[in-house]
Amino acid sequence: MSNFGNQMKTMLFMSILTIMVIMIGGVLGGQSGMVMAFVFALVMNGGSYWFSDKIALSMTGAQPVDKEEAPELYGIVERLAKNADLPMPRVYITPSPQPNAFATGRDPQHSAVAITQGLLSLLNQEELEGVLAHELAHIKNRDVLISTVAAVMAGVITTVANWAQWALMFGGAGSDEEEGGLAALPLIILGPLAAMLVQMAVSRSREYIADSTGAEIAGSSRGLANALLKLHQGSRMIPMQVSPAASHMFIVNPLNAQRVANLFSTHPPIEDRVAKLRKLGA
Repeated sequence: MSNFGNQMKTMLFMSILTIMVIMIGGVLGGQSGMVMAFVFALVMNGGSYWFSDKIALSMTGAQPVDKEEAPELYGIVERLAKNADLPMPRVYITPSPQPNAFATGRDPQHSAVAITQGLLSLLNQEELEGVLAHELAHIKNRDVLISTVAAVMAGVITTVANWAQWALMFGGAGSDEEEGGLAALPLIILGPLAAMLVQMAVSRSREYIADSTGAEIAGSSRGLANALLKLHQGSRMIPMQVSPAASHMFIVNPLNAQRVANLFSTHPPIEDRVAKLRKLGA
């Protein structure tokens, strides 16, 4: 997708989520609640755009590393960034034992790549290069912003929906019991479905494109194909503490250890991704 197309998709997505927040605000406090929710949504939209990288990194507890602290890792990212004709992104390591990775940032000039400690321990150099090239592909294709915006706004919706449910429990919405019960019904549904809505709104095709572009950046598709198999198995065995609304940011679904997450997975089947990569290599 072109840069303009991604910008339009981001604007549309932010608008839809903003409307959802306002609707919840209306149930909570009528017209004044809608105004407050609208202001809240504007602040969160603006914050998620300008500080998307910091938000995503803080959500995972990622810590920055420099060339002196991790010379091999930093060197790989530096070389791949040159291959991709990208500015050098900041490099982070997340303490999670689950092998996984993600990229973030509103544009290539404000980007970062983060990998987990589990990934560093599991992959060999060729596989590590494949994963890092995949994440740089997301930056090159400029599709990391919408991922972070989606995660932030879904979190906002879930939080506001929870507030609304507590308000309804204590009689804070609706003039009588029947009205409160009717108002509570969509909110009870909306909260748990907020993260799923985000996941379904983010196209699976971006992973296929990033796989293909990443193979070009790395110069081979074999490393990424082998890495995906290892990461998929690792994510099934080792859970990660991450919001479902942010799961689509990772190279493989970090919630694979939770079976219910597979029903609404944002990621294409690993078998399909690996098959496409091996076909590309052949």
